[in-house]
Amino acid sequence: MTVGQCPVITDQRRGEKEIEAGDRATNDAGSMQAKKVLAVAAAAALVLAAELALYLRFRLSRPFYLSTAGVLSASAVAALLLLLKMRGFGQSSARRRALEHGEEDYELRGVEYSFFRKVAGLPSKFSLEALALATDNFQCVAGRGSSGTVFRGLLDDGTPVAVKRIDNNNRAGSSGSNSVADREFKAEVSAIAGAQHVNLVRLLGFSLSHPRSRFLVYEFMEHGSLNRWIFPRPLGSSNGGCLPWAQRRQVAVDVAKALAYLHHDCRATVLHLDVKPENILLDGGFHGILSDFGLSKLVGKEQSRVVTAVRGTTGYLAPEWLLGAGVTAKSDVYSYGIVLLEMVAGRRSMVREEEEGLWSYLPRIAADVAREGRVMELLDKRLVREVSAAEEAAVRRMVHVALWCAQERAGERPTMARVVEMLEGRGVLEEVEAPPPSDMVMVDLLALDHGRGGGGPFGLPARSAASSSVLSECDSFKLSYLTGR
Repeated sequence: MTVGQCPVITDQRRGEKEIEAGDRATNDAGSMQAKKVLAVAAAAALVLAAELALYLRFRLSRPFYLSTAGVLSASAVAALLLLLKMRGFGQSSARRRALEHGEEDYELRGVEYSFFRKVAGLPSKFSLEALALATDNFQCVAGRGSSGTVFRGLLDDGTPVAVKRIDNNNRAGSSGSNSVADREFKAEVSAIAGAQHVNLVRLLGFSLSHPRSRFLVYEFMEHGSLNRWIFPRPLGSSNGGCLPWAQRRQVAVDVAKALAYLHHDCRATVLHLDVKPENILLDGGFHGILSDFGLSKLVGKEQSRVVTAVRGTTGYLAPEWLLGAGVTAKSDVYSYGIVLLEMVAGRRSMVREEEEGLWSYLPRIAADVAREGRVMELLDKRLVREVSAAEEAAVRRMVHVALWCAQERAGERPTMARVVEMLEGRGVLEEVEAPPPSDMVMVDLLALDHGRGGGGPFGLPARSAASSSVLSECDSFKLSYLTGR
């Protein structure tokens, strides 16, 4: 095979040539039958002419001539009918062989199609009965989230899977083809179905059989989500543990590479819009796998931002999204920066202090210790003993990178491709400096230092659908500050 020649195209051309050869053979057989018919007709005409000549020459009696002519004519007609029947039988046999060959070829092509779908990583369609059988009638719950429930299952071939059920029950807009379940289902399939990256969860299949639910079948990650391994476990919980520092660094790089792939290497930019520890899975080797694309958006390369309703988890949402200025790839960068700080500190970004009743905001604490050169005070206390003096530089680098990602102005945040370089020390100086001090607009935006009550989370004013685009004078100032206008 010549270089660059596609095997599929080669097989197609070979099949076309075989079909053309079959057509030529059929045409040749038909022409041969026609020639035989013409030959019999010519012979019959010749016999009749000879008999007429004999009659005229020897003056045969009329009864003898008519009987002889009848016998010869009947013989010629019988021979003609026999040839026509043989020709029809041959054509029907050829047609039957062609149909049988076509059915076999169709079945073969179906097998090849399924094989190529599996090799290419394209999702398969599952029936509801197959998923119920794989999950023991949806009894083994692996986790629950805002968009649905995840069940652990086992396919017929022994493949462990995680079946995500996206429900419409008790959710706004749950009727019609544009229901919440349908929107989240389409968002996940659009974002992840064609993506091929080692740090993105693989979508194995889907099911649309249930009238009120949608099902997505993913590969199963035996170690669960990252939050079980970086935050202290609740009392009585046996899931998770304390992820060592070296593996936390590796997970940080893995997730950064996954986001860089979505932002820069896909045909359409994929915005995840829900980056948080719960949506980062750990495989058997404790590598980070980005999952849950229910809120994701596809953005054309020419689009600068997308205006969408505020959804997701408070604490990981970029300030420009909270203020209704739209989202960009830099919104994912902000969320990633918050996750990075949580991985270093082993705590949530917003924690309510029981004694004073105020909120402790991790980005502000990290900025203070970084400015004063006390980064090691931010490190998870469970990791202090295992982090040597030689690794302090790696801790400092990760904290500084996280602070750059969590900058409140989107224009000051690096791209995810740049973040990967910064974490791995490629293309930049060996030391990553801390960003300049921030005005911490998010502290005021989330009302973390105030006792005022608000209809939204953490004091964030709740906006109705009619007034969601109307900003207060204070919010307008914050928006202008964050967007640099």
